[in-house]
Amino acid sequence: MNAYSKYFEKIKVRRSPEAERAASEPVCQWDGCEQAGTHRAPVGRMAEGQYFKFCFDHVREYNKGFNYFSGVPDSDIARFQKEALTGHRPTWKMGASKGAQASPDFAQKRSGRAGYYQRLRDPYGMFNDGVDPNDRPRQRKLKSLEAKAMETLGLELSATGSQIKQRYKELVKKHHPDANGGDRASEDRFRDVIQAYRMLKQAGLC
Repeated sequence: MNAYSKYFEKIKVRRSPEAERAASEPVCQWDGCEQAGTHRAPVGRMAEGQYFKFCFDHVREYNKGFNYFSGVPDSDIARFQKEALTGHRPTWKMGASKGAQASPDFAQKRSGRAGYYQRLRDPYGMFNDGVDPNDRPRQRKLKSLEAKAMETLGLELSATGSQIKQRYKELVKKHHPDANGGDRASEDRFRDVIQAYRMLKQAGLC
């Protein structure tokens, strides 16, 4: 019989499924362990995305003593926890843009549907650096009905929102029916003042 025969090529050694799996998987990285490394364990801080491969028993033992913040000062731990609230993304103060304060007339520059936010009420100036937007100069030209409403209130076309409100209060107090004994002319004037103010308010001018 020859030392090399074609019949030897047909001989196959059947291994158990466990042996097949162990041969295809890495060996446990625990010192002295020769079991298959079937479970991942994080390497630690500053090595995110890297893992050890341990067997089941050793991965449990490793996880019991794992501390992500091992050796990190308490102040750094507190800062990490605070930044985690925002997903470690940078944040800025309200009313400020990235790296710089937002322009005071930022709301005036918005267009389209975003122009809606121009008319949001902000009585305490939270989004305008403490400045009442009603005291800022108007950036657009008035429409014919708005100009007529200004004329009804006896105001210049350049009047600010605060001036409009102040004038409205004065005229309402002056022409209120209770203050004029039911004078018909005063009642008509009172009605015109209210309609003019509503027009200016709906237009976002006060």
